[in-house]
Amino acid sequence: MSDDLLDPNIAPTGFTETLRRAIGDRYLTYALSTIMHRALPDARDGLKPVHRRILYAMRELKLASNGGFRKSAKISGDVMGNYHPHGDAAIYDAMARLAQDFNVRYPLVDGQGNFGNIDGDNPAASRYTEARMTAAAEALMEGLAENAVDFRANYDGTLSEPVVLPAAFPNLLANGASGIAVGMATNIPPHNLHELIDACLHLIKAPNARDETLLEYVPGPDFPTGGVIVEAREAIAEAYRTGRGGIRLRARWEIEDLGRGQWQIVVTEIPYQVQKSKLIEKLAEVIQTKKVPLLADVRDESADDIRIVLEPRARTVEPDVLMGMLFRNSDLETRFSMNMNVLIDGVTPRVCSLKEVLRAFLDHRRDVLQRRSRHRMDKIDHRLEVLEGLIIAFLNLDRVIDIIRYDDDPKAALMFEDWGKDHRRASSEADYLSPFAGGKPAEGEEPSLSEVQAEAILNMRLRSLRRLEEMELVKERDALMQERADLEDLLASEDLQWGKIAEQLRETRKQFGRDSEGGARRSTFAEAGSFEEVPLEAMIEKEPISVVCSKMGWVRAMKGHIALDSELKFKDGDEGRFLFHAETTDRLLVIGSNGRFYTVAASNLPGGRGMGEPLRLMIDLPNEAEIVDILVHKPGRKLVVASSAGDGFIVTEDEVVAQTRTGKVVLNVKDKIVTRTVKPVTGDHVAVVGENRKVLIFPISELPEMARGKGVRLQKYKDGGLSDLTTFELEEGLSWHDPAGRKRTETELAEWIGKRAGTGRMAPRGFPRDNRFN
Repeated sequence: MSDDLLDPNIAPTGFTETLRRAIGDRYLTYALSTIMHRALPDARDGLKPVHRRILYAMRELKLASNGGFRKSAKISGDVMGNYHPHGDAAIYDAMARLAQDFNVRYPLVDGQGNFGNIDGDNPAASRYTEARMTAAAEALMEGLAENAVDFRANYDGTLSEPVVLPAAFPNLLANGASGIAVGMATNIPPHNLHELIDACLHLIKAPNARDETLLEYVPGPDFPTGGVIVEAREAIAEAYRTGRGGIRLRARWEIEDLGRGQWQIVVTEIPYQVQKSKLIEKLAEVIQTKKVPLLADVRDESADDIRIVLEPRARTVEPDVLMGMLFRNSDLETRFSMNMNVLIDGVTPRVCSLKEVLRAFLDHRRDVLQRRSRHRMDKIDHRLEVLEGLIIAFLNLDRVIDIIRYDDDPKAALMFEDWGKDHRRASSEADYLSPFAGGKPAEGEEPSLSEVQAEAILNMRLRSLRRLEEMELVKERDALMQERADLEDLLASEDLQWGKIAEQLRETRKQFGRDSEGGARRSTFAEAGSFEEVPLEAMIEKEPISVVCSKMGWVRAMKGHIALDSELKFKDGDEGRFLFHAETTDRLLVIGSNGRFYTVAASNLPGGRGMGEPLRLMIDLPNEAEIVDILVHKPGRKLVVASSAGDGFIVTEDEVVAQTRTGKVVLNVKDKIVTRTVKPVTGDHVAVVGENRKVLIFPISELPEMARGKGVRLQKYKDGGLSDLTTFELEEGLSWHDPAGRKRTETELAEWIGKRAGTGRMAPRGFPRDNRFN
């Protein structure tokens, strides 16, 4: 071993590079395998390897669309054993998805039994279900027996499987695809087959057609669950041009009149890939949390079709307003992120535009047409060779019979017989003498019949030895020669090839187009502007309420504005703390001693019949934190916030409104310092009183306006901290309530006016003992 390897000061760069290369090579191999053989579909037939192998295995099992069903366990077992050496559960899940008409626009598997439903229920076990191919799947494999595509060896080399299917229609766009590879993903929505074929026919006529022109034929996706596409046409056009974008999809709904002014909303179609059961749960949660107060109840009355009933809280509610809020707060509106990342020619992953995907399909169809035509020509040539031999046999029938009857090697005799001579029938075996004794041809002699022709003559049935059969042979030969000539013309002319492809596409369109069962477009288009920006006041019926919060934090909303000195009932050991008037459309600001501001909608408060509910269930207020104050939010109003240490600042209420249960940090506090008080700004001066009963008054202009922070020093203390503060107009004087409850106002305040952060002077005579201004 080298001494350098033992030296700790020398880094083993060689080993590091070797390890990096080894890991990199292995990970690259894994990544390429995932991209090419698992996650991304082929642009030509729109299938991933597992789906292609499932369909091919079903074809090998002869599970035609008009035939019988076979157990799904048998199908998935054959796929796993012959072509796809992965888990049978994964194979069955992939096959089940191909049978789900709510997931696949044109199902490729015809399932019998429980194959799952739109609620999100899983399919039954594979031993309980049966399946066969659909007509669409057969169209994808049309031509496999005619050398239309290449085949490759399966994973163990015992069988062969197709590299790609012939694909009579653009399945990639018709059924869509989704998958996650290494470093890339794909997500393609389904489309209407009739529209796709129309676009293909236009692309055949005009190969240089613009993407915008193709959108006249394919305006957007066509989801199997229907729905309403509300994405702007410009955004859809950009998505199809670049291969990336988003499609907003909404549920389809209608108003059902119940008479006497009552009505309800019925949802008949839900967005693609939304599980109905989870959608119902989300709507129920929206009702419970009162995010949409206009919604009173939701019921699922679905059978084979979708029927979700939404009941409004009042008949005066605007249906458009209600649905607009539901679209924003539930999966009644979703966004499909389109990413057309596919394998071009089965090798190169690339994000393609609509035109590029259609072009890849058409080029594949042309290759399939050429290969099938050459295969047919080879078959015709073989048949013509056989027919020529049979016709020669019929023209020399007696001679053929003599050779077969008397010659020791009739095959060789047939091949080397001179069929151009006029042979006479031998009267007996002695009269017949083979032109080559022992069945061996003369050296250098060329056979007049091929081995194939000789075998065909020897295999000919006796019942075929009639005049009518000879005429049929000649007729068949002439027809095949005409067909061969047509095929030669087809292979020599690009225009004829595209014409033939167009003819095939029209036949496919006739079979699966909009006039066929399930072929009509399901998703429609609409504008989304009518539901946008619904104000809070339009959602909630404005009513007066009295908000009551106890010392232990139980809150409730009583109808109407009750007297603020009313005697109310509370739980044993609890007492009232906050009581103020508000409206159901108000938002309440809850200030915690931890420096956080929480926002609660007044409409979400429990009713006043009981003792209410703990406020901590509505917001994430820690148990160690206390409620400092509750204010009715007034946009644009300013607040003075101060800590127990005597630090504070001014903040605008718009800055403290929180969007989540966790609230928003406004005042920075730590250790034993807490939020002491929050007061609206109502004057030009601030009065501060400490726990030492010293009062300090200074202009409010000396306080900074901030959105968050610790603030500046309001008053200096040797011991203790801040007790309370208030804002007031200096000209009107400082007011407070004495122990007897009488309001007192002090206008001579020069003694207490000073600079911010001063110590102040003892409070005026008659100032409350609790050191509170009100």
